Amino acid sequence: GCNPLAETGRSKLQNQRAVLNQQILRAVRMRAGAENLLRATTNNKVRDQVLLELSFVNSDLQILKEELEGLNISVEVYQNAEETFSIPLVPLGLKETKEVDFTLPLKDFILEHYSEDSSEYEDEIADLMDLRQACRTPSRDEAGIEMLISYFLQLGYVENRFFPPTRNMGVLFTWYDSFTGVPVCQQNLLLEKASILFNIGALYTQIGTRCNRQTQAGLENAVDAFQKAAGVLSYLKETFTHTPSYDMSPAMLNVLVKMMLAQARECVFEQIGLSGIRNEFFTLVKMTQEVAKVGEVYMQVNIAMNQEPVKENIPYSWSKLAQIKSDHYKALAHYFIATILCDHELQPGDDEDQQEKALSQLYDHMPEGLMVLAVLKDKVQRKQLGKAHLHKAIVYHEEALRVCGLCKKLRNIDVLQEVLTAAHKRSLLKYAQQETEDDFLSIIQAPDILSKTEHKIETIAPQFSKVKVKDFFHKLGPLTVFSAKQRWTAPRTIPICQDAEELGFCLKGGSPVQIYCLDPVCSAASVGLKEGDYIVSVCGIDCKWLGVNEVLEKLKSTGEQPMEIEVISCQDTAASLHSKSATYSVGMQKTYSLICLAMDEDKIDQTKKAPLKLPFLSWGTKNRQKAASTLCLPSAVAGSSQIKKKLSPFTLLNTESSLY
Repeated sequence: GCNPLAETGRSKLQNQRAVLNQQILRAVRMRAGAENLLRATTNNKVRDQVLLELSFVNSDLQILKEELEGLNISVEVYQNAEETFSIPLVPLGLKETKEVDFTLPLKDFILEHYSEDSSEYEDEIADLMDLRQACRTPSRDEAGIEMLISYFLQLGYVENRFFPPTRNMGVLFTWYDSFTGVPVCQQNLLLEKASILFNIGALYTQIGTRCNRQTQAGLENAVDAFQKAAGVLSYLKETFTHTPSYDMSPAMLNVLVKMMLAQARECVFEQIGLSGIRNEFFTLVKMTQEVAKVGEVYMQVNIAMNQEPVKENIPYSWSKLAQIKSDHYKALAHYFIATILCDHELQPGDDEDQQEKALSQLYDHMPEGLMVLAVLKDKVQRKQLGKAHLHKAIVYHEEALRVCGLCKKLRNIDVLQEVLTAAHKRSLLKYAQQETEDDFLSIIQAPDILSKTEHKIETIAPQFSKVKVKDFFHKLGPLTVFSAKQRWTAPRTIPICQDAEELGFCLKGGSPVQIYCLDPVCSAASVGLKEGDYIVSVCGIDCKWLGVNEVLEKLKSTGEQPMEIEVISCQDTAASLHSKSATYSVGMQKTYSLICLAMDEDKIDQTKKAPLKLPFLSWGTKNRQKAASTLCLPSAVAGSSQIKKKLSPFTLLNTESSLY
C-alpha cells in the first residue's frame, strides 16, 4: 500500500475523512446517551438541560456531515494533473476502518479446532494482518486493485478455515459509512468482504477520474475504469443483499452504478469529439444524438438520487452536479441541431432523401405546421427552427449556471464554472448572428431531441480469477477437508508393523488419503486405527497434501522397520467420508457411493425388527459378526460377470431391498 503519512492530496483527504469519522462517532454516542437520559428522567430541569444538549449535538452532527460532503465533492484532487477544460468527474472515497488483530482468535482456533501448534502459524497471521493494513491505503493504479482483490480472495480462505457458521470468532470489524461517517461494528466477516468490494469499486472510480481526458488512450482507460467500477458495485449489490451500512444498501448501490455508467457515457462522447467536430451535416446529426444520450442518462441519475431512501444520504452536491450535467448536455444537443439548420442549406447536389431521413431521426414529432423536407428546402423555416433550438439551448445553459451558483460546493469549482460559461456564451453568440428585426413575428417551440448511440456502455463484471493468490494457511491441509465446518479429533499416533508385507488396510481418496477396508484383526486396528480415518503424517512427515501413491511410497520406503502414522477422525461421521468415491463392481456400472462404517450388531435396538444384514467384506470368523452397508443408485448391467471370484459388496446387494 501507499505510505499513509505521505503528504499527497488524496492522502490528506483520507486523513481528514478518518478524523471526521471519529468526530461523528463521538457525536453519535453523545446523542444516544442524551436520548437515553431523556427517556429515563422525570425531572423537568434535567429534561430541559438534556434537550438543550441534544439540540447542540444535532447541530454539531449536521456540521460534521456537511464537512464530510465537502470531502466527497473535492473532485479536483482526483482529476488528472494535466491542464484540462472538461467538467470534473466524481470519484468515490474509500471506506475507512479500524485496525483488527487476528492473532489471538486465529491461534486459539488453530489449537482448539485443528489441534496444531499455533506458534507455527504466527508468520501467516502476521502476513494476513499486514495485507489488511496495506489495503487501507492502496495505490491508485492496477497494483492497488490487485492488492485489494488478493485480500478479498484471502478472506474467502480465512472464512472457510476459521469462521464456523455456528459461533462467532470474537473478531470485531468496524467500517465507517462513506457518506454519513456512521460506524458499523460486527463480528461478521461478510461486512469485511463487502467493504473491501466497495473499496475496489471506489478505487476504480478514482483511477477513472485520474485518466488524462485529453488523449484517446486516457479516455479509453477512463471508460474501462468506470465500467469496471459499475461491475464491482453491481456484484456487491447482488451478492451482499443485507449490508448494514447506508453506502452499501441496494438502493444506494443502484444509484452509484447508474452514476458510474453515466460518467463512462460522458467519456465516450468526449472520445468521439476529441479530434474536433466537423461542421458537416451528418457528423453534427451523429453528435446531436450522442450528446442527447449523455443528457438523458444524467437526467435518470438525478431522478434516482432524489428518490427515497437515497435522497437522505447521497451528497447534495452530487445530485446538483448530475442535474447540471443533464442540462448542459441537453443544451449542447440543441446547439448542434441549430448549427445544422442555420449553417447547412440544401444544395442542388445534396441527397435530399438522406438528409430528410437523418433529420427526421432526431425528432419524435415536428412542430405544428412544419415538415422535415419542407424545413430542409425552405430557408425561412430552417432559420426559425434553428433559432428555436438556440433559444432552448440558452435556457438550458442558464439553468445549469443557476443551479451551479446555488450550490456552495459546486460554485467553488473553477473549471466547472468556466466550461458552463463558455458554452453559454457560444450559444448566445450564435443566436445573435441569426437575430433580425421581425423575429418576434415567428416564435416556434423547439421539439425535444431523440437520443441514440452507437456505443454500448455496460457493466464489466469483476475478474477475480485473474488474480492468483496462495492460501496463507496452506499448511493446514486441503480446504475441502480441513475447514471450520468439520470438527476433528486430535491426531493419534498409530504404530504400524508390516507383517507378511500386509498393512491390514487400504487407502483411497485424494489429499489427504483415507483408511478403508480395515482388517479388524490387524495390529493397527488393535491400537486405535478406525475405518475412515485420515492420514496426516507418516514418520513425522506431513502428508496432508499427498495422494494415495505418494503415501504408499512413504509407507514402503521404511521397509520392514517399524513406523508410525498420525491419523485424525471426523467427529461427524457423514462429513468424515469422501462424498465422491468411484467404485466399480460386478453387475453394476461405475457409480458414486458412500462407504459407511461397520456397525456392531450389539448396538442395534433389539426391540426393533432389523432386517438380516449381509456380510460386507470377510477376513475371518471374527469379522462375520460385523457388517457394513453401501448406499448407491443401483443400475443393472447385463453380462458383467467376469470377476465373480472377487467378493464385492454389490454382488450381495439386492436392488429391490436397497434404500432407494
